[in-house]
Amino acid sequence: MDARGAEPTGLEKFGVGQPVSRKEDPVLLQGRGEYSDDANLSGQSYAAFVRSREAHGRIRSIATADARAMPGVVGLFTGADLIAAGLRPAPPGVLAPNRDGSRMRWPAWYPLAHERVRYVGEPVAMVVADTVAQARDAAEAVGVEIDTLPAVLRPQEATAPGAPELHDGFAGNVVLDFHTGDTDATAAAFARAAHRVRLPIVSNRVVVNAMEPRASLAAFDAGTGRSTIRLACQGAFAARAMLAHVLGVPREQVRVLTGQVGGSFGMKAHPLAEDYCLLHAARALGRPVKWTDLRTDSFLSDTHGRDHEMLVELALDDSLHFLALRLTGFGNMGAYMCQGGAFTPAINQWKNTPSVYRTPLIEVAVKCVLTNTVPVGAYRGNGRPEANYYVERVIDTAAAAIGVDPAELRRRNHVRPEDMPYRAPPSGLTYDSGDFPAVLERVLQLSDWEGFPARHAASAARGLLRGHGIGQYLEVTGAPGPEMGGIRFEPDGRVTIITGTLDSGQGHASSFAQVLATHLGVPFERIRLIQGDSDELVAGSGTGGSKSMAASGGAVVEASLKVIELGRRLAAHLLEAAEVDIAFEAGRFAVVGTDRGIDIMDLAERLHAGETLPDDVPHSLDVSHVHDGVPSAFPNGCHVAEVEIDPETGVIRVVRYTSVNDFGTLVNPQLVEGQAHGGIVQGLGQAFLERTVYDADGQLVTGSFMDYAMPRAADCPPLSFNSLPSPALTNPLGVKGCGEAGCAGAITSLMNAVMHALRPLGVRQLDMPATPLRVWQAIQEARAAGS
Repeated sequence: MDARGAEPTGLEKFGVGQPVSRKEDPVLLQGRGEYSDDANLSGQSYAAFVRSREAHGRIRSIATADARAMPGVVGLFTGADLIAAGLRPAPPGVLAPNRDGSRMRWPAWYPLAHERVRYVGEPVAMVVADTVAQARDAAEAVGVEIDTLPAVLRPQEATAPGAPELHDGFAGNVVLDFHTGDTDATAAAFARAAHRVRLPIVSNRVVVNAMEPRASLAAFDAGTGRSTIRLACQGAFAARAMLAHVLGVPREQVRVLTGQVGGSFGMKAHPLAEDYCLLHAARALGRPVKWTDLRTDSFLSDTHGRDHEMLVELALDDSLHFLALRLTGFGNMGAYMCQGGAFTPAINQWKNTPSVYRTPLIEVAVKCVLTNTVPVGAYRGNGRPEANYYVERVIDTAAAAIGVDPAELRRRNHVRPEDMPYRAPPSGLTYDSGDFPAVLERVLQLSDWEGFPARHAASAARGLLRGHGIGQYLEVTGAPGPEMGGIRFEPDGRVTIITGTLDSGQGHASSFAQVLATHLGVPFERIRLIQGDSDELVAGSGTGGSKSMAASGGAVVEASLKVIELGRRLAAHLLEAAEVDIAFEAGRFAVVGTDRGIDIMDLAERLHAGETLPDDVPHSLDVSHVHDGVPSAFPNGCHVAEVEIDPETGVIRVVRYTSVNDFGTLVNPQLVEGQAHGGIVQGLGQAFLERTVYDADGQLVTGSFMDYAMPRAADCPPLSFNSLPSPALTNPLGVKGCGEAGCAGAITSLMNAVMHALRPLGVRQLDMPATPLRVWQAIQEARAAGS
């Protein structure tokens, strides 16, 4: 109810800035959602995969006769079969330059292992049968003989002299030797610095564990030569291009359909081996083929995230101003290069390292290295949280070493509002807006930073350690790309938005509808969204990099302007007025200075009813617009976490958590807050719980939920979310993106809080995850060293 006691309607309830509930929730809560595994086709068969049990080895033989003879088996395919049929390796993603200027090379990654296996879980063969049970039984009967080769699991081992070479021609297993920055100038800055800090640090490998395991259903139409696949992805248009490339067919011969997606976080950003195999099997067998991953297999079949080892160095002058920042280290790529593999530790780290600080010199040197582990791809933030983590941790380390308040050290080095627009080295990207000092001061106030000593004393009285930590961050959102903004007025009175981004739980249907309702004045409840059908799309860069609202929202705004232009011409004809005399406001075309007008929905209805129109007047309000893309935006904020640690058990409890965020214009504050909460919880999982462990033979020890800890509700504190927006100046909505920022603020503030609590005991460094065992061991080692 509003202040007058009336129920709000129209833009008061559904426009940009309103906390509208997600359109899809009633369907999902009633169990009527359509995920990939819900799809079925008449006459479909089922696939199961034979996976390598060796981390590295040469395939001596694959015995298939027994499996082929088993009941219900209709097909069995090996890597050699797929290559003979013309399937190609997966296409490369972003190709970054090497230190010497040469272009990075990309090792071939075929859908099924060919001649060699390179990680435990790599698919070696696919069995197709009439039932799921028959396919799995037959897969067990396939005999794979492998001559074991030595395996390497960590980048530094893989680059050592004499290390096993995973792919021929990749000396030292390095696929990219990335470097940016002025080496000599940076070295000179460190030489003259009054203070120098070094911090070896790890961003631990995580298993993505989306709520919905991957599933695919492929079919082939012999009459048209077209393949159709239903799968969970982050963009049907981009997925179609990759699938067609591997199949070796024109893009028009592949259709991608995606319904609801139960989480992705980057892992479903591109097709993986099983999707290519299913398309080939459907074409070869002439019948639909379905596959649904097992949760235990998903630990091995999905891409992993993070896994970087860095040395972070910071130089400061005697006034505690930053002189130079240097990052040197490794990114573990796993056995093959994913689409987002090298992009994460190299390009995205380079872009995001400047953060909110004025650092004159930044040097980044990263080697992206192949190892005998599951390939590493994009994971929520894709290099953004990592870069912020390194910077924020080294700032706190410097503050402790120098003896200054970590908040004060940040204050002295902020990019300030009067610096805007600010060109950040070394990327050269220009920050257009933001008030980083104000964000810090607001979160310090809301978290009661000054009142911490009293709470620390209260914890100490109970035998507990207490610490608080700042995690200030800035993210560079995804690079601009073309995005579709289609608007279609349907005969049944609905309005359809067509876009190439694709949500995996973010709530695009509501937020995009709010943009359309605001700019075109059509009723919110009549708007629907098409995003998961490649046949409907003429462009689409997909969801990723927190750019969806800037890209698709901008496309919808521009498409709305085109609709208004068409409608103005039509209304001028129907209202017998000059086009220049037609005004448009709140969904209505009107003759200026009169009460004559027509609503846009009435106009669409008359067109569908067969209104007779002259040839020089538009006969439809539908548009199919392609938005060129907008520059990256710079969402930023600051989180403050407060923790208590039991020194006798190492158990950490998060007791207070406050964040202040600048996401620009909030199209839907309720959904934005939910996105922030989700990112914070994932950050908490990486910081305290999630640990991916391989044994010396390359076996994944933490290969199930019995061994791999995920955050639960009991692990999560009350989260105080606050907004201090400075709208972006580079896109029509003023949005900055919010989907990944929670991770960036969480891992930094949580680990800084833990170190603040442990530092008085003599603990100088602790890498994620800060599990109870690790914390307890660090305390014992520090006590032993001090005794």
